[in-house]
Amino acid sequence: MLQPKKTKFRKQQKGKMKGNSERGNKLAFGSFGIKALEETWLTGRQIEAARQAITRRMKRQGQLWIRVFPDKPLTKKPAEVRMGKGKGAPESFVARVSPGRIIFESEGVSLEIAKEAMRLGSQKLPIGCRFIVRRDYAEA
Repeated sequence: MLQPKKTKFRKQQKGKMKGNSERGNKLAFGSFGIKALEETWLTGRQIEAARQAITRRMKRQGQLWIRVFPDKPLTKKPAEVRMGKGKGAPESFVARVSPGRIIFESEGVSLEIAKEAMRLGSQKLPIGCRFIVRRDYAEA
C-alpha cells in the first residue's frame, strides 16, 4: 500500500478542494492516461486496486506510471467513543485529486489494450475518469 516513509507532522487539517488541477494535468511520460473529472481523496488502497487491474489487463507489457501519491494523513476516532477529547489517530493516507489531474499513464501497448486496461482501472476509483491519448500519438 502506498504511504510516505515518514511525515513532518502526524496529523493534518482537512483543507479545501476547489477549482481544477493546475499541475499534473498533461501527459508527461506515456501516450495514454486517465484523467479525473471530479475532486476526491484517493486512498492508497484504491490506487493499488486500480494499478493491479490495469497491469493485469496489460499482461505486464509496456510501462505504467502512477501520477498521484497519498501523502495526506486521514485521521479517525475509534468506534463508540464519545465526542471531544481531541482528534483521532492517523488511520490511512490519501491523495488529493482535483478535476483534470492525470492519475495513471501507460506506454508500450496498443491503443485498444490501453483503452480497456484504463477502463478497468477507472472502475476501481470512486470518481468519473476519462481516457486520454497524447496529441501527437500515431499508431504504427
